[in-house]
Amino acid sequence: MAIKMSRTFLLRKLHQLTGIVPLGLFFFVHMFTNSKAMNGEEIFNKAVADIHYLPFLLFIEIFGIFIPLLFHSVYGIFISAESRSNVLSYGYGRNWLYFFQRATGVFLFVFLLFHLLHFRWGLFGSFGLTDVAVAGNADKAFAIVAADFQTVWVLVFYILGIAATAWHLGYGLFLFAVDWGLVIGEKAQKFALYTSAAVAIGLFAVGTNAAFSFVRPCGLLPQVLCEDASKTKVVETREF
Repeated sequence: MAIKMSRTFLLRKLHQLTGIVPLGLFFFVHMFTNSKAMNGEEIFNKAVADIHYLPFLLFIEIFGIFIPLLFHSVYGIFISAESRSNVLSYGYGRNWLYFFQRATGVFLFVFLLFHLLHFRWGLFGSFGLTDVAVAGNADKAFAIVAADFQTVWVLVFYILGIAATAWHLGYGLFLFAVDWGLVIGEKAQKFALYTSAAVAIGLFAVGTNAAFSFVRPCGLLPQVLCEDASKTKVVETREF
């Protein structure tokens, strides 16, 4: 006998899936690219230029980022509005974790909207920020971000955004593993929860250091750990 699945069940599964792939994967790649700012302007601008030269970039952005992000965000807000918080009545750890998952989701909707409108299309120049978008200006990418991060509230806002994204993805990985039956049993789920927390903390640390790299060489790490590309000597080879 065929099993009939409800539309709500399918939408929730698709919501979870889009949060991991492609959005979760994109966040990992985004943090890796931003971390190249540790080594200075030249290295970061080259990394951004490499993204601009990807084949079918517009299709990747539309179908791999924008559409999944729109669905995941809107349906996530719908789930948050539909659910009832009971953390004050039942202060269990899982209840608080679920509450923070919903709270970070709502905050991320605002943060990501600002992030896309500003750095993708440069629409917040009238608010004292740069009016030049990073997209299409790879040679100015580092300077654009660095100029904005000189404003304290922008830097703090982005660190909060990194923290919310890292938590949302980290705990989302745990929920995905449990709901999809990848981890079964109390011990396995506890291990998965600790692993997800480690992933969230790691992503937050990497992302925060990347953000500070636009303000200070190598970010929060000792500068000896980074290499300034402008001081690197290029050895030319000749063919005989």
